[in-house]
Order: sequence, then structure tokens, then C-alpha cells
Amino acid sequence: GFKTCVLANNWVDDSAGRLFTATLVNLLHRHFDLVIESCRLGARKPDPEIYAYALDALRAKPQE
Repeated sequence: GFKTCVLANNWVDDSAGRLFTATLVNLLHRHFDLVIESCRLGARKPDPEIYAYALDALRAKPQE
């Protein structure tokens, strides 16, 4: 099968709506093999580092 991943350019949400954001991210984790949040990794799209991290975490090659 296929492995799925979400690469999200996001930030630590300290707003009044942060519960909604946290719930959404939690739901994503249920439906994808991997969810990478830029605020936690310290890299964001289009930085090649975030793509390299995702490939390594998924144990995949770019051509796959």
C-alpha cells in the first residue's frame, strides 16, 4: 500500500481557538501515517529539509 503524510506549515496556536486547531491536528493523525508540523520541526515548505525529514520518517525514496 501507500504511505500518506501531511506536511503542514503551521505555528504554535495560542489563540482562543487553539482547541479547534489541536482537535484538527489530532484528527489528521488518525487518517495519515505521518503528520509533520513545521512549528515542531523548525523547518517549513519549501525548505528541502522538511521533505528530506518526511522521506526519512516514511522510509521512502523521492521517486516513490
